[in-house]
Amino acid sequence: MKTNGARFLDSLGIAYEIREYEVAPEEFSAVVVAEKIGLPAEQVFKTLLCTTSDREHVFAVIPGDAELDFKKLAAAAGARKAEMVSLKEVQPLTGYVRGGVTVFGAKKEFAVYADETLELFDVISVSAGARGVQMVLAPGDYLRASKAVVADLTKDARAAEHSG
Repeated sequence: MKTNGARFLDSLGIAYEIREYEVAPEEFSAVVVAEKIGLPAEQVFKTLLCTTSDREHVFAVIPGDAELDFKKLAAAAGARKAEMVSLKEVQPLTGYVRGGVTVFGAKKEFAVYADETLELFDVISVSAGARGVQMVLAPGDYLRASKAVVADLTKDARAAEHSG
């Protein structure tokens, strides 16, 4: 299946592999996606659309098994704070539905911040721009194509374990 995300990478001459999978209507877990495409959850990155205190929209790209730390995202973006955009804003701003958001071929080019763990792997997976379709590519190619800024964006797992 050729998605806008795939066409975007094609236009840059970047190699990727498409992996399609069955998806239930209410299923949005990146961990479940990882199981279905045969990759560890920490290699399947989810793309979250956020807004900063400066009213700028930014993409945060984090591992599927991690939680976004809004303070860290704000610091990376040079803003006082950051938060998720409301679900109803996602499609009008990106052109993609929840569970199918990718930075590639989005309606508008927003700044991209990718978690530093992205560089630890031979390949990573991100949404191709449709639910049930993932793109597997080299992290360096992802960073080059997305013009992402690499930063520590996730909550410390140890801190999260003790908080609840």
